[in-house]
Amino acid sequence: MSSSFKNTLLVAFSICFIASILVATAAVGLKPIQEENKKADLLKNILTVGGLYKEGEDINKVYEENITPEIIELKTGEVLPKEKFDKIVNLEDFDILTVANSKKWGKDIPGDKDIAKIKRMPKYMIIYKVMKNDKVEKYILPIYGKGLWSTMFAFISLGKDLHTIEGISFYDQGETPGLGGEVENPKWKKIWIGKQAYDTNGNLKIRVIKRKVDPKSPEAKYEVDGLSGATLTTRGVNNLVRFWLGDDGYGPYIKKLHGENS
Repeated sequence: MSSSFKNTLLVAFSICFIASILVATAAVGLKPIQEENKKADLLKNILTVGGLYKEGEDINKVYEENITPEIIELKTGEVLPKEKFDKIVNLEDFDILTVANSKKWGKDIPGDKDIAKIKRMPKYMIIYKVMKNDKVEKYILPIYGKGLWSTMFAFISLGKDLHTIEGISFYDQGETPGLGGEVENPKWKKIWIGKQAYDTNGNLKIRVIKRKVDPKSPEAKYEVDGLSGATLTTRGVNNLVRFWLGDDGYGPYIKKLHGENS
């Protein structure tokens, strides 16, 4: 092997080594910024679905002044006392998938009940209450489930009557742009506002249908237009919403609140 070739390899190796160090250093340095941006985006979506977001306002301040988070046990609807919090389940760093995959805090979902296709779920979930004059105006509930290509994460907001949908916001999804990706279209999200999640007897009724809703139908108040050209994403949204608002999701919590209000 000639000395010139060895020198070329040495230079190439040196450049690769230095570049890898620079990339690793940049990644470590940027991680706190990325985490901060992720948190800010989450707060923005919470405020948006709660009808509180305004461009230019201090997100953290609006959140602290209007939102009260709680962690609830999904099975019973009971609020988890703060003395039982740990590094995984707490109000500051609650991550849905981390909790779901935890042996202590997560659980498997039987196949016949897993309509959202998520396999595992948290036993406990963080929820957000929109407060006004020390009274609850809205309940913001995290929901998620499989679409065509991705796991879709969203927030859905219920009014203080626990029936009326006040908003929905998808904050993480990888569906086809222009088709399933239309879950983020403001016009489609606006359709949800005012729809009824449950009937007067507390039965879950909300569903996303494949076609346009017939406004003359008696079921219209429980139905949302499907996404044009995105049948599987539409089905995924329908399933994840119905799973989380059903008996295996927030159903026990909502029934408990109805009992307290009565």
